[in-house]
Amino acid sequence: MSSHSGYLVRQPQDLQEERSTCGFRKRVFTADDKASMSASVVSIHDAKPHYHKETTEIYYVLEGTGALELDGDRVPLSPGSAVLIKPHVRHRATGDVVALVIGNPPFHTDDLYLVEE
Repeated sequence: MSSHSGYLVRQPQDLQEERSTCGFRKRVFTADDKASMSASVVSIHDAKPHYHKETTEIYYVLEGTGALELDGDRVPLSPGSAVLIKPHVRHRATGDVVALVIGNPPFHTDDLYLVEE
């Protein structure tokens, strides 16, 4: 990682993978970086339906195919697909997808609400 008063750089080899609600996540930028948004690279695996009360998310598909379930709708995903998910929309991704997920305000676990299946 390198930083400057005006920017912060993260390299893929410096990111730690962790289990998340959607699969496996590598946090690129978080609230700890004092940024107005967060960014993670997420490999979808056994995603749990959930929603956020405050965070708007953007999913940008980097590779793979699958779908996003959004309040009962099913939206197909493929490389280059971009989906903006507003607060309170119940969602989960399925398939073999790697996506860049951007959250504004930055994602925080206190704003994650699981939905019973």
